[in-house]
Amino acid sequence: MRHPRLGCSTITFRRLDLDRALGTIAELGFREVDLGSLPAVCEHVPLRLDGRSRCRVVTAVRNSGLAVRSINADIGDLNRPATRAELDAARVHLDNLLALATDVRATAVVLPNGALSHDPVETLGADLDRVADRLVEAAAAASTYGVELWTESLHVHRLCCTAERALALAARLEGSTVRHVIDFSHVVAAGADLAETIDALGRGIAHVHLRDATPGDINLSIGRGVVDFAQGLIALQRNAFDGHLTLELETHDVDDADRASAAAAAADTIESLLNLDSVST
Repeated sequence: MRHPRLGCSTITFRRLDLDRALGTIAELGFREVDLGSLPAVCEHVPLRLDGRSRCRVVTAVRNSGLAVRSINADIGDLNRPATRAELDAARVHLDNLLALATDVRATAVVLPNGALSHDPVETLGADLDRVADRLVEAAAAASTYGVELWTESLHVHRLCCTAERALALAARLEGSTVRHVIDFSHVVAAGADLAETIDALGRGIAHVHLRDATPGDINLSIGRGVVDFAQGLIALQRNAFDGHLTLELETHDVDDADRASAAAAAADTIESLLNLDSVST
């Protein structure tokens, strides 16, 4: 079995249906997963999540024997001004995700830091204010379900595409219950220093995604980029990180037929390079 704090996202096997993705992850010895619910990336949790589709997801998870750490989802462009109808629809979507999170005993729902565009809709400050306000509102809703609300505050394809923007969003979230997912590949692809970024987010980091990268490219298998995983883990330990780490191997350098073996090799590499027991528990 894999280390209990090292999981695997179903995004790693996004071209498989949910049952097969979960089965593959379990066969590789992982004990927990993140579930993907991202448009045009991974819809293992359907974007239109009604009672029937929610039941299918719950059944698949229970049959797999895997625990769920988070549901990685998108309820719309949080930096875009929305009509009342759009806001109501986003709230219904979030409520369905939170109900599912409760059903599968997930720790958190993860939302993005804004639209899949680097350009603000209004001004950067106004957009960041709107993202922060909507994340705080989402966190209040999550708390009524006993679920945490996290955000991937640095994502090279979204509004907060740099460490500077991610930290500006984090400053706006200071004092709220919203915490941060840090993806090593996005930090490196953005040209930021991994250890410095971890130090800046500090105890606000709730969860970690692992994938390799080079500046500008987040889709590399572990060992094929320039991410210093040991440095990153040391920085997490320095900041008393007590969360879990997930392989989110949405890579473009591996054939689908080789994806399971590549995930196993990545897990072996992480467990050999990084003594996960050294991270504070």
